[in-house]
Amino acid sequence: MKKNDFYDRVFDVVARIPYGKVTTYGAIAKYLGSGGSSRLVGYALNSSIKQTDVNLPCHRVVNRLGQLTGKVHFGADVMETLLRHEGVEFIKEDTVNLEKHFWNPAEPDTYV
Repeated sequence: MKKNDFYDRVFDVVARIPYGKVTTYGAIAKYLGSGGSSRLVGYALNSSIKQTDVNLPCHRVVNRLGQLTGKVHFGADVMETLLRHEGVEFIKEDTVNLEKHFWNPAEPDTYV
């Protein structure tokens, strides 16, 4: 599979993350059959931010602990502000409540 194919598949998953929910880099990678490729999911999302023709809710992707590791690509507190606006709760600084807001791409109609 080419990098662009993988990136496009990542973009398709991220586009489906519901408002007020988050998922993880690892959950996306696992869903795409590449469980060890969490970092590559991050690279894909980083590349999408630079593309003017791609409009994805990348702010809804966090690390396995619920931390906003992608926030450096948004600038200041944009990622946190967007998530809070959607009603996503934080359990501590820069860490969302995954127990309450996690969306599993493998079970898209199931919410925690």
